[in-house]
Amino acid sequence: MSIIHVVFACVHNAGRSQMAAAFFNRAADPRLARATSAGTQPADRVHPEVLEVMAEVGVDLAAARPVLLTPDLVADAACVVTMGCGEHCPVVPGVEMLDWPFPDPKGQGLDAVRAIRDAVSGSVSRFVAERGWGPGV
Repeated sequence: MSIIHVVFACVHNAGRSQMAAAFFNRAADPRLARATSAGTQPADRVHPEVLEVMAEVGVDLAAARPVLLTPDLVADAACVVTMGCGEHCPVVPGVEMLDWPFPDPKGQGLDAVRAIRDAVSGSVSRFVAERGWGPGV
């Protein structure tokens, strides 16, 4: 059985998609599924406010770097989850597409970014559970 690849995509790959991929990789059994993240217009770095609120829940994104969403990156994906990139979001024929329209955390206060983080975490947890990709499956 091959490992399922999920791609989380947003515009800058510096907030929502980084959060989602990190939460996914923490929640999913790595023998079943793994996630990557990318952006249609990647930023230079992960937003500082995102680094801070993710560290609060034990997720270190300090080494994470935004990457460009390319056809090669999604070529083996079973699912692409877009996160508020609107008309910039890719359409990948033959790949399941989901859209989770979370607000962009860039430049928002820590309380707002925490709320986005918690909403992303909840969606990822439900997604992993619904698909049966959690540990002990």
